[in-house]
Amino acid sequence: MEIDPFIFRLSIFILSIFIGYYVVWSVTPSLHTPLMSVTNAISSVIIVGAIIAALAGSSSNIFEKSNIFGFLAIILAAVNIFGGFLVTQRMLQMYKKKKK
Repeated sequence: MEIDPFIFRLSIFILSIFIGYYVVWSVTPSLHTPLMSVTNAISSVIIVGAIIAALAGSSSNIFEKSNIFGFLAIILAAVNIFGGFLVTQRMLQMYKKKKK
């Protein structure tokens, strides 16, 4: 009996949601900043793939699905990266000693 590829991929996606949820919520606050740095690095790889997707296809029509979704992915990954850096900076400020 063969498993439908869609069901197989959907089950992997659902399992990854549960694993990601438990991994992120079990992180102690002191490890949050390094975790955010790794997340920013992953998002930078996503931006490279999104640029490739945005530039895919013929140059005659820039409003193809791959171009639009690639551009949307660039915007969302950029927001994720810059937001992650802001959160990381705020977390690092919490560990600095206050000057009197």
